[in-house]
Amino acid sequence: MRLITGVLLDRLLGDPHGWYHPIRTIGFFISGCEKVLRRCLPRTKGGEFSGGVLLCGAVLAFSGGVPFLLLRLAGTVHPALEWALGSVMCYQLLAARSLRDESMKVHDALERGDVEGARYAVSMIVGRDTKPLTKEGIIKAAVETVAENASDGVIAPLLYMAIGGPVAGFLYKGINTMDSMVGYRNDRYEYFGKAAARLDDAVNFLPSRLSALLMLGAAAVSGMDWRRGLAIFRRDRRNHKSPNSAQTEAACAGILGVQLAGDAWYFGKLVKKPYIGDPVRPVETEDIRRANKLMYGTEWLALALAVAARLAVKGVTGGI
Repeated sequence: MRLITGVLLDRLLGDPHGWYHPIRTIGFFISGCEKVLRRCLPRTKGGEFSGGVLLCGAVLAFSGGVPFLLLRLAGTVHPALEWALGSVMCYQLLAARSLRDESMKVHDALERGDVEGARYAVSMIVGRDTKPLTKEGIIKAAVETVAENASDGVIAPLLYMAIGGPVAGFLYKGINTMDSMVGYRNDRYEYFGKAAARLDDAVNFLPSRLSALLMLGAAAVSGMDWRRGLAIFRRDRRNHKSPNSAQTEAACAGILGVQLAGDAWYFGKLVKKPYIGDPVRPVETEDIRRANKLMYGTEWLALALAVAARLAVKGVTGGI
């Protein structure tokens, strides 16, 4: 199964720096489309919203169409080539190893007592201003990033690939990348990015909630406090402007017994945000490692669920 191979390749290789990555190509495509659409459409609320809708259509066509054509072309050469290409695509759509490596750079810097090095490392994986962060804030930022991206960087693409193969995975990542580039509520993207943000909310609605439940399952399997995680998940999973972002954060905060989120600085402005979780104990450097353990456990449970579902479908249809 291509998905299993992709998960194993991600675990072994991660995302080596300097290697080509198709998500960057999608990012370049989004930037190019934005420039063209802004030149062609009127700079009004309606014009910008229409441009955002057209951008969504173009990104879906590109992010899904290109891998579909490449796989079809590979299949005409040899089925083994199509399988190999599909496996590599599955690998490229998963970010578990990369998420683990980048967050552990924060952990390792703090273990050395290098707070400035940790602040720089966390600035590579978060969107907030990191200069005001204390040591505690740096740890919380790293844990929050692992918890949130466990869904949209690992579990969601895995689930979409289980349903529709690499093409569905690339469609998802195209939407997710578009939202990360234009889905902001500021002067530039309030209307242009609205369609992308809503589309991203829609495609992440079920995966984010399933990710949180799988994270609770991973906690139970590994002997962590899944009961407290469930309680905090029920209470705080809506403590975010996004309907999806707090789902796994709430589960993680409860399992670890720490308080996450709260006010943060973005582009020089303080943004008021509710807390997630209870401060049963202060956060500590080792919580970054624990969050990664949860993330990997969640991935393995999701993979097992995906494989079991595929086998069940084949059994019902007479494929096995």
